[in-house]
Amino acid sequence: MQNHFETPQEIRQQIWKELGRATRDRHHAWRTPVLASAGSGGAVNARTVVLREVDVARQTLSIYTDSRSPKVSELANQPNALFIFWSTRLNWQLRVRVTMAIQTTGPHIEALWQRVQQSPSAADYLRSEAPGSPCSQAQSPPTAPQINPNFALLSAEVHEIDWLELGRGGHRRAQVLADTWQWLTP
Repeated sequence: MQNHFETPQEIRQQIWKELGRATRDRHHAWRTPVLASAGSGGAVNARTVVLREVDVARQTLSIYTDSRSPKVSELANQPNALFIFWSTRLNWQLRVRVTMAIQTTGPHIEALWQRVQQSPSAADYLRSEAPGSPCSQAQSPPTAPQINPNFALLSAEVHEIDWLELGRGGHRRAQVLADTWQWLTP
């Protein structure tokens, strides 16, 4: 049976606990949120990403990507973005407004790459073709890898969480900021 959290403090703590759990549990629904960003010409682009790091103290979420990915240039031009999380188990939706920062060099990136390069996903960052490049086959086979990885860390500073709980007895919704809480009409 699902726990029922009543107070804003209980709900806030559970949100961050579940986000942290999603980075460790491959089956957690929040492991693969949708990230929406502004593209060129005012277009909105959305894609599923993998949540890799959560820092509760700093209120940040992080994902990894190929530095040549279109989302990197979109976020460099317009760093405001939105994550959408849905959990059937909790019946919770989060809309998380963030400002994204892109990091491609430095000691933290080098340490992350040391871990990632030991995994099968390392090939994703070593391809000579950029993500979204045309290819002649339905699934592009790995090509000769580049020497330098195209690895980037996208860190999201959380500004606001729009929390929605769906329930048979009624829905609840709130706006969660770093230090404030506001109940909203669902």
